[in-house]
Order: sequence, then structure tokens, then C-alpha cells
Amino acid sequence: MKTRLSLLALFLFTSLSLSAQEIKIGLVAALTGQSAQSGEAITRGLTIAIEELNAKGGIGGRKLVLIRRDDESSPPKGVAAARELISNEKVSVLFGGIDTPVSLAIVPIANQSKVPFMGVWAAGTNITRNGANPNYVFRVSAQDDLVDIALLRYASNKMGAKKPGLVLINNPWGESNERGLKAAAAAANITLAGIEKIEANDVDVTPQLTRLRNAGADALILVANAAPGAQMMKARERMGWKVPVVSHWGISGGRFDELAGPTAGEAHFVQTYSFFAKQNEAGKRVFAALAKNYGVKSPADVLAPVGTANAYDAMHLVARAIDKAKSTDGEAVRKAMYEIDLHEGLIKTYKRPFGPTDHEGLAPEDYIMVRFEAGKIVPVP
Repeated sequence: MKTRLSLLALFLFTSLSLSAQEIKIGLVAALTGQSAQSGEAITRGLTIAIEELNAKGGIGGRKLVLIRRDDESSPPKGVAAARELISNEKVSVLFGGIDTPVSLAIVPIANQSKVPFMGVWAAGTNITRNGANPNYVFRVSAQDDLVDIALLRYASNKMGAKKPGLVLINNPWGESNERGLKAAAAAANITLAGIEKIEANDVDVTPQLTRLRNAGADALILVANAAPGAQMMKARERMGWKVPVVSHWGISGGRFDELAGPTAGEAHFVQTYSFFAKQNEAGKRVFAALAKNYGVKSPADVLAPVGTANAYDAMHLVARAIDKAKSTDGEAVRKAMYEIDLHEGLIKTYKRPFGPTDHEGLAPEDYIMVRFEAGKIVPVP
């Protein structure tokens, strides 16, 4: 009996010791539903980075483990998932997904719990500019205020738009972009034809588009995820309206091309990375891993490349901070994020990417424009 108890005690001690040696990385993202592709792409980017880090011995000899939770694009479910990962799983860092409303709901939890929260897709400006001091929220992704400038500039310079109309999802992400687009239009002396809101479950947005056409809109700026964005494209097609469409990147996180149909390729949208360009060393490694682990054969096969690329770079940056901190303590990691000096990443070479007043790892010069072609995301010529 004593032998059995001793063996059981040894097993439990060994299990607890191994668990203590792991660095748990949490992900709260859309893993099911219309935006499931975004969650899968983020998972791939994180997994490839973690496999690279673990192959080199982890961080300080501790291996990294990814623990995922599905937020179903629902803020309440995202909050529950974040709380569970922090309280029960004891994750050292949280990563977020595509939905700004979900990330905004998680921000106060991360700041109160002093757990670094890294955004890799959701672009709402207030995610990082959240007013907290200290602020534990960082991002390797786009920021709405900066994307809005880029979208209007593209519509004006590339498509000749003089009076664009806005089609915005009716949620906090849409509100963030409404503020940003209004400010960008005022700064560029551009008159907006109007602002129309759409819902995530809308099946016909013809009335909204009709009002914009009657107001003289000569381009549409779209801010929505895949399903509502596709409904807008179908309404535009039914109206026979060939107005140019410039979109935020929400449409790339789901089945937009399938849902929108033959006009899907007419929407040009922003991204932070393309596997079509000449690849640096990190790009070659990531593409090789995508080919080996996920059967990717060409750049066109990469699922939601922005999620993969952003997550990959963000994981490596977080790893550098943990290594510099020599700790997984949230406050120590937060401060160490400011000490990252140079990192040869996938998207770019990061030079002092974060500072106490700037938690954004990417800038407007890191954005590119793409479109769908035969179901694949390709650069705009």
C-alpha cells in the first residue's frame, strides 16, 4: 500500500513539476462560425512560432504550450474564456482574435489581472488606447485610425473617388472606424456622400446602398466581417452598381469570396502581409512549415495570411520579452516589451517596436492592398 501511495505521490509531483515548467499561452478567438478561418490562421501562426521556439529549448528551458478557447465572435463568451484562461489555466499571455467588440471586452480583464494581452487582428483603436495606466495591451496588427487614412487615400488616388460613401458594421468596430474615417476625410478635405450602418445578420442592404447612390457616392468604404460584407456586395450586384469598393480586412477572415459570389474580387482590401512577395528568411521558414503541417502548396493556399503573419511575429516578440524579463510575471513582461531592441520578423524588421506610449508594432507603411481571385487572396496589381 505504501509503495502505491509513494508511486502516486511521485506521479503527482512529477506532473506538477512539468506543468510548472511550461509557459502557457492563451488564445481567445473565433474558432467556429463565419469568422472561423481567422481563428485557424492565428492558430497556425502561433503554432509555427511556438514550434520554432520549443525546438530551440523553449524560453529559459521552459517549453511553450498553446491553449485555445472559442469566443464565437461573442463578447460575453470571450470574457468568460479570458477569465477561465487567466484564473484556471494560469496563462502567462493572452492573444486575441478578429473581433474588436470581443477584444474591447477583454481589455479591462487583462489590465486588472496584469496579464499581457496581445492583439493580432482586431483593429479597434481603443483596444490599445484604452486609458489604463499601466497598460498591458499590445498589438501586432493594424489600427483603425491609420487604416482609415490608408483606405481613403487608396480610394482617392487609385480609384479617383471624390465623394466616397461609408458602409459600416453597427458595432464598436464600426464606431471606431466611423470616427477614424470622419477625421481622415476632414484632414484630406474629402466630402463623404453619407454613412450607412449594416447589421451582422442583414440579408439585404439595398436600401442603404440606394441612399448612398442617390447621394452621389463614387466609391464605397466597407468595414465589416465576411458575412455582412458579402451581403453588401450582393446588394451592389443586384443594383447593377459598379461603384469601386475599398474594404477593411474583416472580409478576409471568413468565407467572403464564397458568400459574395462572382463580384468578390471587386473589393480591394487591406492586409499586413503577402506570401506572394519575395520572402525573407522568416518567410521561407513559415511557408515551409505551412507546407509541411497544413498542406499549403502555393502562396494562394495560405489561409487568411494576415492572421498567420501577425500571430507569428507577435509570438516571437512576446517570447523575446519573456526572455528579457527572465520571468512570466505580467508586470515584468510588460516592461520588457519596451526593451525589445531588434527582431528580424516575418512582416518586417522590428526596431524598438513598443514604447510606454506606443503599443502598436505595425505602422501604415506596413499595409498592402489585396483582393480575392478564384477563392485566393492575391495582391492588387
